[in-house]
Amino acid sequence: MFIPKADGRQRPLGVTALEDKLVQRATVEVLNAIYETDFIGFSYGFRAGRSQHNALDALYTGLLTRKVNWVLDLYIRGFFVAIDHGWLVKFVEHRIADRRVVRLIQKWLNAGVLEDGTRTRSEQGTPQGGSASPLLANIYLHYVFDLWVQRWRRTQARGDVIVVRYADDAVVGFQYESDARRFHAELAERFSKFALELHPDKTRLIEFGRFAAENRKRRGEGRPETFDFLGFTHICGRTRKGWFTVLRQTMGQRIRRKLLDLKQELRLCMHRPVSEVGAWLRSVLVGHYRYYGVPNNRYALSRFWHEVVRLWFWVLRRRSQRTRITWERMGRLAMRWLPNPRVMHPYPSQRLRV
Repeated sequence: MFIPKADGRQRPLGVTALEDKLVQRATVEVLNAIYETDFIGFSYGFRAGRSQHNALDALYTGLLTRKVNWVLDLYIRGFFVAIDHGWLVKFVEHRIADRRVVRLIQKWLNAGVLEDGTRTRSEQGTPQGGSASPLLANIYLHYVFDLWVQRWRRTQARGDVIVVRYADDAVVGFQYESDARRFHAELAERFSKFALELHPDKTRLIEFGRFAAENRKRRGEGRPETFDFLGFTHICGRTRKGWFTVLRQTMGQRIRRKLLDLKQELRLCMHRPVSEVGAWLRSVLVGHYRYYGVPNNRYALSRFWHEVVRLWFWVLRRRSQRTRITWERMGRLAMRWLPNPRVMHPYPSQRLRV
């Protein structure tokens, strides 16, 4: 089946049968034990013991502790539907000698997508929705991107280079602009050999780091640009003592999309008991805080909380034309059911302290 993406395109989703799920899960467990010894440290996506916040903290620490003045925000166009089956099988065969496992993976790749009773096959891409898809995607990028980047920064770079990758989302920081531009050109050439393409509009090279604000001000170019990674907008900032820091704030697009979904859900449960809706909204806020509750993001958390209160107030006022809820009562309901914004994660320097 196909599900809509945020940009309006369709994403193929492979819904596997129960028996196939069991086989995929068992196979992935074995392959994970093998590839976990091969995968490189800056790869964080879909690996045991690694999460989005591990990748975010690694990026934050790298930007603060290494000589980073330029950031290349990478975006691979349609990665999961562009993976070449031939190359992927070769990469698997490089590490897995058992032909039965290789044939099994080939069957998963050739399963295709079923839509309205019509089966569609493709020589590219991995159907998302199965247990094997994240691992196969990691294997593909391990050979196409990770190993190449590791060798490039060791043999080609003149200055410091930091890399953080979560699945197909990656950020690379450079000390010198010349390294960044050369890397960008050579990476595009590298990807073209393996049927991948950098998105020309969403892949950006920006000046970012402790000297970015000063350099851009001297040239009359305004404040440093920002970049998005794993739901957060990264901003060049200063501490109270004037030291450089990286501010991480919830992406505005994520907030707007979540509020739109909440508005639609609240309309559907408009006439349900207040206690039931309040408990549901509390779970939504707690989940939001657990992911986006990072230091220096309290303003975005407060903004989200106030918007949730406003949406609930809007719905409650439309439950009846006779009784109109007041803001005073709404305040008591918010205090009863909606937890206040709070930071749930420590500073990355504390988390990564050895």
